[in-house]
Amino acid sequence: MAEPEFGEPIANGEDTAPAVGVLSQYVKDFSFENPNAPGIYQNQTAPSVDIQFNIGSGQVGEEVYEVALKIDARCTMGDQVAYVVDLTYACLFGMRNVPADQVEPFLMSEAPRIIFPFARRILADAVRDGGYPPLMLDPIDFHGLYLARLEQGEAAQVAGQA
Repeated sequence: MAEPEFGEPIANGEDTAPAVGVLSQYVKDFSFENPNAPGIYQNQTAPSVDIQFNIGSGQVGEEVYEVALKIDARCTMGDQVAYVVDLTYACLFGMRNVPADQVEPFLMSEAPRIIFPFARRILADAVRDGGYPPLMLDPIDFHGLYLARLEQGEAAQVAGQA
């Protein structure tokens, strides 16, 4: 039996295993504001940083999904804004033969875990390049957040039926 050519489908059933792969990673949206420079650099007040995360996903093609990790960071020193950073870092994932009930858990927990280190580096570099110490975000338990969101949804559904 002849070997299949590259890109040719394998007809003996060997192509039925679930497969996921990163197709592309990219900055989808990015903004860094330093509204009170240069005066803010003289401020001796301890900084306070507020960080918000959001994860979005959607199918963009046959067996192709986009996952976007949005990170908003706002640093204040006293009553002055030191900096504001908004980053949306996205990734395209190819998914083949993945059971339907496993697509959302992957997109909302595992995919953000994969791309987070890249977004974290971009954020740290931007803050450092803005004249501040790099903002080093702690690792995030995306799977735990996903499970908590599921539990909240189930609790709201039960409360709505009561």
